[in-house]
Amino acid sequence: MIKKVAAIHDLSGVGRCSLTVILPTLSVMGIEVCPVPTAILSTHTGGFGEVEMRDLTDYIMPALAHYKRLGLNFDCIYSGFLASTEQVSHCLDFFSTYPDALKVVDPVMADHGKPYKTCTPELRTRMKELAAAADVITPNLTEAAILLGEDPSYLPRSHSDVKSMLARLSHMGPETVVITSVYTGDEAYNAGYDSKANKYWKVPFKPISAAYPGTGDVFASVLTGALLSGDSLPIAMSRAADFLELAIMTTFSYNTDVREGIMLESCLGRLSEHGIMSGYELL
Repeated sequence: MIKKVAAIHDLSGVGRCSLTVILPTLSVMGIEVCPVPTAILSTHTGGFGEVEMRDLTDYIMPALAHYKRLGLNFDCIYSGFLASTEQVSHCLDFFSTYPDALKVVDPVMADHGKPYKTCTPELRTRMKELAAAADVITPNLTEAAILLGEDPSYLPRSHSDVKSMLARLSHMGPETVVITSVYTGDEAYNAGYDSKANKYWKVPFKPISAAYPGTGDVFASVLTGALLSGDSLPIAMSRAADFLELAIMTTFSYNTDVREGIMLESCLGRLSEHGIMSGYELL
């Protein structure tokens, strides 16, 4: 039976991020994506000038009501960018309506040490509430610090620092925590914690001198698809990191405009492969 995911994310028309990468990524992995858009944007907000945006807060609850009338079931509720604090409540309503679904929260709030302009202090506070109700959260390092109430520019100095962050985030509620884009010393890796097994993992990656929008969305989507397919956490992390590295290096080789995001279309075939993943190690 094909798994069904309710993806509560924004839709940006240009720039390969959010729903425009989530839909094809999970679809290639054999998972049906049912988009629940939180906002529609002409482009993403990273360098295209003044963006046309429509907040869809008033759409989400009527959509959920319709799904309930239809008796639809979802195997996963997966949230990302939220356009208002009210949308946190709407995500929690999805969680309570489908208690057996895997609850994945990508707490899209910040990057590179700074919150996004669209992420107000009130939204950051409520995002902690949503993360606490999740089974899996996938913050980047900046977002992890915000969730913990720390300086968003905080940089861990050691593996012990990273493990402490992972454990404290898990103590908030989620059983599984993955922090992306961690740098300690000369190492770059994604770090994960499976509280049920009480094991910490890391998957190294090679950093490059370019930053593309939407990479966090792709990573979280592949991770979600792999977990729904029965992969263990370290294997799911390795699948996500392996695919993202291929897509980033492919894009980098063509010297494209970074605002356009990664060349997903050239790399999606990799996701249909199911080789043994071994790029993980204990943290």
